[in-house]
Parts: sequence; structure tokens; C-alpha cells
Amino acid sequence: MINYNPKHWLSFIFSFHKSDTARMMWKELIYISLLSILIAYIEIAFFPEAIFLKNLTTVYSLLGFVISLLLVFRTNTAYDRWWEGRKAWGAIVNDSRSLSSKLSVLDINTEQKILFRELITLFVFAVKNHLRNKTLKNDTKLPTWQNRFSFEGHEPIAIQQQMRIELQKLLKNQVISQEFWLAVQKDMDALVASLGTCERIKNTPIPFSYSLFIKKFIFIYVLTMPLAFVPLFGYFSAFISTFVFYALVSMELLAEEIEDPFGSDENDLPTDQLCQTIEQNCQQIFGV
Repeated sequence: MINYNPKHWLSFIFSFHKSDTARMMWKELIYISLLSILIAYIEIAFFPEAIFLKNLTTVYSLLGFVISLLLVFRTNTAYDRWWEGRKAWGAIVNDSRSLSSKLSVLDINTEQKILFRELITLFVFAVKNHLRNKTLKNDTKLPTWQNRFSFEGHEPIAIQQQMRIELQKLLKNQVISQEFWLAVQKDMDALVASLGTCERIKNTPIPFSYSLFIKKFIFIYVLTMPLAFVPLFGYFSAFISTFVFYALVSMELLAEEIEDPFGSDENDLPTDQLCQTIEQNCQQIFGV
């Protein structure tokens, strides 16, 4: 995730960061410019007096209003997914701290405290990797102690199950009370609920037909735009079409980038930093 100062807006205008849509779609902008110039040439050379073409400006104004509504809905939906993912990870941070605080005060030996601390840390790292379709073994940012653990299948759930087994042993040996066990289970259930929220966001993309329709609508709208503006602007209508294409497609690209917020793109959620924060919190709380 990119950290920036929103007040330095002037520097944003003249900078071309690699996440800038202009850098991401410069080839498409060139292609659209060339196609628009070709259409403008054909209209000027072969249909200079076409009356029906002179009345298209109103039609394109109405279509522009429709496409703007579609893009507003598209970007709002994508941002809602991004923000819901951030809230879910905020809950993971809070619940892991709460769980660590409760377990750290138990009258258990140092080895057991280390085990709980490592399992809580492993859980959040496993959630991050699970949402990226990776495993803990592929995570280079995990401490070396994780190599002594081996979990198969759905790693976050397997880690949760291991924690519940360890807690059940403490309950059976009367190290903890039934009330304390229920309080700890509440935090663990909240962690699983946050995991489910993230999985729902990841596994429920924007419907394909809706995304396909917007892309086709933008392409046809921009490509035929010179037909309406050539009588007014001549060959400059090609530059107008290119700029409109840049504005519309940029909104679509931004929506695509943030609708799956759990990846490693620069505009995705800072899950790596959040995992490291939780690891540091657990070490501080347990003190071992």
C-alpha cells in the first residue's frame, strides 16, 4: 500500500508513478488515438456533408451521462469491497491482541506461552497467504521457528483447531475455568468470522457480464465519438476521444485494482505490515 500526503496534490499532477493509469495504458491510448484519427479522416474525406452525423452530439451527451452512472456504481462497489476488507483486517488485529492478552496471564509454563504466541502469529500469516493462494512455506517474512510446524489443507483453520486442542487440554487439567474458556473461544470465533469475511470478498468478484458490458460500452462509445465531434472540431476530435478514453478506462482500471484488496499490488491492503504488527504485539504481550 502506498503511503502519501494527500495535501501535496501539485506533485501528483506532474509525477508518473508506476501505479499511474497513464503508464498502465499508454499503448491503448496510442491505439485509440490512431483509430480515432482514421475515423475522423474517413468522415472528413468521404462524408463531409452527412446531415445525420451533425445531430449525434446530443446522443453522445446522453450516453455519457449513462456511462458515468455505471462507472460511479462500479468504483463505489469496488471501494466498498476494499474498505470491508480493511475493516476485517482491523478486527483480526484487535481480536488477536485480545486473545494474546487473555492467554498471556495464564498460570502456564514458558513453553506453553511460546506455543500460543506462535500459533496466534502463524494464524494471521496463514490468513494472509491463504487469501493470496499461497502457503506458509512460501512466506519469506515468517520467522524461522515456523518450520517446526506443519499444517495441511486449509492452514488458518488447521492452526485454529490446534489452538482449540491446546485450550481443551488446559480446561481438562483445570488450568482454566469454563468461563475463561468461553471468553477465549469468543475471540477465536471472531478471528474465524473475519477470515470468512475476507474469503467472501475474494471469492465473489464483480459479475463477469457486468464488467464485460462496461468495457464494451466504453470502447464503442469512445471509438465512435469522432463521428459526433468531427463537424465541430475536425481532427482535434481524435484527441478529445483519447482523453475521454483515458478518463473512463482509468476509472475502470482503478476499480479492478481495489476490488481484490488482498494481493501484493501497491494499492492493495498492507497485509504484510499488519501481520508484522501483530507478531510484534504478541511478543510484547506474552513477553517471551
